[in-house]
Amino acid sequence: MSDDRRLDVLRAIVEDYVQTHEPVGSRVLVERHGLGVSPATIRNDMAALEEAGYIAQPHTSAGRVPTDRGYRLFVDKLSTIKPLSAPERKAIQVFLEDAVDLDDVVDRAVRLLAQLTQQVAVVQYPSLRRSALRHLELVPVGETRLLVVIITDNGRVEQRVLELDDPVPDHIVPELRARLNATVAGRRLIDLPEPLEEMATGFAVVDQPLVQRVVHVVEDTLAEATEERIVLAGTANLARSGTDFTQTIRPVLEALEEQVVLLRLLSEMAEDSAGFTVRIGRENQHAGLAETSFVAAGYGSQSEPVARIGSLGPTRMDYAGTIASVRAVARYLSRILAG
Repeated sequence: MSDDRRLDVLRAIVEDYVQTHEPVGSRVLVERHGLGVSPATIRNDMAALEEAGYIAQPHTSAGRVPTDRGYRLFVDKLSTIKPLSAPERKAIQVFLEDAVDLDDVVDRAVRLLAQLTQQVAVVQYPSLRRSALRHLELVPVGETRLLVVIITDNGRVEQRVLELDDPVPDHIVPELRARLNATVAGRRLIDLPEPLEEMATGFAVVDQPLVQRVVHVVEDTLAEATEERIVLAGTANLARSGTDFTQTIRPVLEALEEQVVLLRLLSEMAEDSAGFTVRIGRENQHAGLAETSFVAAGYGSQSEPVARIGSLGPTRMDYAGTIASVRAVARYLSRILAG
C-alpha cells in the first residue's frame, strides 16, 4: 500500500468528519475525493489505517472516524496552513489596535479568537518573569506613603503602596527614581535582584532602610503568584459543537474552571519550529480534556514569548483554520505589545 495514498485517505476522512460530524465510509470517499483508485482499494487502505490505529469504527456497519493518533499524523503532515483572508487580517489589526491598555488588548484578543474559531479561546497574561522593565516610578502619596509603579515592556502595570514609619525625605525620591531606572531599564525582571541589591548599597547609610524597602517591593512583585492568570472566552461555543461532543461537555467545563490545569498545559506547550503547538486528545494529560484538542502559540517575541494564546475545541476541529487564526492573533498581539 502506498504511504502517500494512505495519507490521502486519512486526510479525506479527517476533513469529511470535521465537516459532517458523521463517520466516513469508503463510498463517500470515492464520491467526494478524486483519489484515483477503486472503491476496493480504498476499503483496503481504510482497513490498513484501522489496523495501524489511525481510524476506528464507532459502530458496526458504520463508517470510520479518526483516532487521536490519526489526528496527530494529519496535523504533523499538514503541508500548508489555510491563510486568513485580507479582510480578516485587516479586521484583526484594527480591532486590536483600538485597545487602550494591556487589559483591553488581552480582552479583545480572547474575544476575537473565540469568534474566529467558534471554540474556546484562552489568553495567558504576559509573565512578569519573562518581561523586561520599561520604567519604574515613585510617587509620594502622603508623608509616610510611597507609591511604587512598575511598567513592563509589554504594557503591564503593577502598583504597590509602601507604608513607612517615618516621613519620606524630599531629596531621596528623585535620586532613587533615577538610579532605579538606570539599573532596571531594558532588563528582564527575573535578572533584576542582583543589580538592585548592588544599586542599594550605593546610597548613604541613613537612606538605606527606605531604599531596601523599595527594592524588596520590586522583588516581591515578580515573585507573586498572581502574575499567572488567564482569560477565557467562547465557552458557550462548546455547546454548539454537535451532539457527539456535547455529551462529554461537562468534564471539559470542569477542567476549564480549574485555571491551574490550563496554566500547566500552556507552560508545557513549548514552542516548536512552526511557531505553534497542538495537543490532541489524551496528549492533554487531563481526563476532562481527553476529547479536546488545544492549539497554542506564543506572543511577545519570536526568541522568547512572554505568554501564550490558544484555542480549545473538539478533537475533530478544523486544525488548519484554527492554527491560522491562533497564529494570526498572536502575531498582531506581539506587534501591538512591542509598539
